[in-house]
Amino acid sequence: MLLKRVLAITVLSVLAITILAYVIDYAVFRYRVAANRQPYGQVMVQSYDAVGEKNGKTEFIFNPPENQTCVHALFPHSGYEPCWYLQSHSEPRTNI
Repeated sequence: MLLKRVLAITVLSVLAITILAYVIDYAVFRYRVAANRQPYGQVMVQSYDAVGEKNGKTEFIFNPPENQTCVHALFPHSGYEPCWYLQSHSEPRTNI
């Protein structure tokens, strides 16, 4: 009984903190958009395709590097990924 209560309080606390962080992050993002304080950034992304061949090998086809728009925020907003995420995932792979 006590363990269930502690677990429920923990889960609800984590959920509440996450929602609060998202709301604050969104408010800061909207302020940056309204005040024109660089809410968006650009990250150079080098994507590539991995094509599986019949002999079990994989052929890699590299696409030209391109700038991808991102947001300076903790969470994604307006359909763009956060810049911190794109910087650490700057080489996305597409399996074909």
